[in-house]
Formats: sequence, C-alpha cells, structure tokens
Amino acid sequence: MNFEKVRDEKAAEIEKILYAYLPRQEGHQKKVIEAMHYSVMAGGKRLRPMLLKEAYVLFGGKGDGADAFMAALEFVHTYSLIHDDLPAMDNDEYRRGRRTTHVVYGEDLAILAGDALLNYAYETVAGSILEHPGNEAYVKAFSVFAKKAGIFGMVGGQCVDVMNENRKEPLTMEEILFIHENKTAALIQCALMCGALLAGADEKQAAMMEQAGSAIGLAFQIQDDILDVTSTFEELGKPIGSDEKNQKATYLSLTGMERSREEVKRLSDRAVSILQGLDERNEFLEELVLSLISRKN
Repeated sequence: MNFEKVRDEKAAEIEKILYAYLPRQEGHQKKVIEAMHYSVMAGGKRLRPMLLKEAYVLFGGKGDGADAFMAALEFVHTYSLIHDDLPAMDNDEYRRGRRTTHVVYGEDLAILAGDALLNYAYETVAGSILEHPGNEAYVKAFSVFAKKAGIFGMVGGQCVDVMNENRKEPLTMEEILFIHENKTAALIQCALMCGALLAGADEKQAAMMEQAGSAIGLAFQIQDDILDVTSTFEELGKPIGSDEKNQKATYLSLTGMERSREEVKRLSDRAVSILQGLDERNEFLEELVLSLISRKN
C-alpha cells in the first residue's frame, strides 16, 4: 500500500463531502456563510473525519452512512480554530498558510462564523438522525459527539488552557494533560467512537476506541508542541514559537525534547496496539496513527 497516495485520495474525498454539506453562499447572511466556506475549505489534514470514516469501515460500515458526522466533526474542529486564532485567544494571523478568518473578515464575523459552524454541525447531525429513523446507533453517536465537543470535552480543555495563560507559576503536568486530553484528544476520541458506533459497535468496543483516541490525541498534541519549536512557517502554515510567545507551558517545556519524542512514540504504539487487539484490522488506520510521529505539519 502506498500510504501517502491513499491518504491523499481519502483527503480529496473528504473535501468533496465537506463542500457538499456546507450551506450555499446566498441570502442576507451570505457573508457569514462565505466566512464559513473560507475557514472549512482552507485545507488541512482532515484527520478527524478521516479517523471517523476509518473507524466506521473497521467495524463493517458501508456506503455514506458516516458522511454527515464526518462533515459535522470537521465543522466543529474548524470553529474551534477560528475562535482559537482570535485576538482574545492566541491572536494568530496565519492558519494553514493563509490569513486567519478574523484577519480577513473581522473579529465580529469571525466569531459569528465560528458560532455558525458549531450550530450547523448540530443541524447536520440532526438531519442524519432523521434520515435513519429508529436507528439507535445514530442517537448514541450524537450523544458522544455533543459531549466530546462541549464543556466535558474540547471546550472544557480550552477553558483551562486560556484561564491559565500568563500565570506566575507554571502549569503542573496534571493540568497540561487535562488540557491535552480535552482540548485535543476529545475530538479524536469523538471521531473513532462515532465511526465505530455508527457501524454498530457495542459499548465495550466504543470504549476501546475512546482509549485509542486518547493516546492518539495526546501524541498528536505533544508532536504539535515539538513542531512549534522545530518546524518552519513554510512547513507548518502558521507562525512558529507561539507557545513561547504566549508564555504557555507545554509537555515539551516541562519534560524536554528527548522525553517528548519518546512519549509520542509510546502513545502512538499504544494506540496501534489497541486497534490490533480488535477482531478486525484496518491497516490504513494503523499506518495513519503511526504517521503522526513523523509529521511535519
């Protein structure tokens, strides 16, 4: 298997799905919809919808039954990036190699575009549930989706992150891991769990996917911290050194480069081990997880 070729083909298919689910750019609210399109279609790895689809396939899912959840999850992820880039948060001017949403459309429309994407994500999922009446799997997946995106997931992690910036004493490792587990890992857990549930996985199997998602999410965030120090603007598509600029304590700043790299490998290996312990295998999914170790952006 040519992993990179297959990954790029899958990413291209996801791009089509995202575009198909975005609202049409028309009406009096056209400008905010335009900002939604600008933000969602800015490129990126499409890791979360890709993980969702691969988990769906792993548990026997067929066809386009997961497409709406894939799109909705990327909408939620994108809204979080829009808000994360705002002056009140990280105050970044570049994302994925181009100007951030608030720089192009202004803070007011950027906030509204983020709000719109979050709400539209739920509209998209609700539509999918209505298209599958009586299918409890879609309701279970929606419950996971809502929780992992909210105060007991991504929003909760982001809250602890921003509330502790610029404080005099450094964050503890417990606090950093809480932030990573929620701000980053929660949506990756969501992807794997929703994909599995939509395909008919039971609670035990969904719990295993949650564990794998936790390991993947932590590895992904630690690698992100490493790239913030070692990468370049051209590779990363956004300014480097933002953690240091914002005086943000990270796993890397507390443990050092060598231990951080070791932890990325350990967590990635753990995630693959969990996936290999299932009854069925998805070799592309396993390779996708391991590719996070060597990623440059």
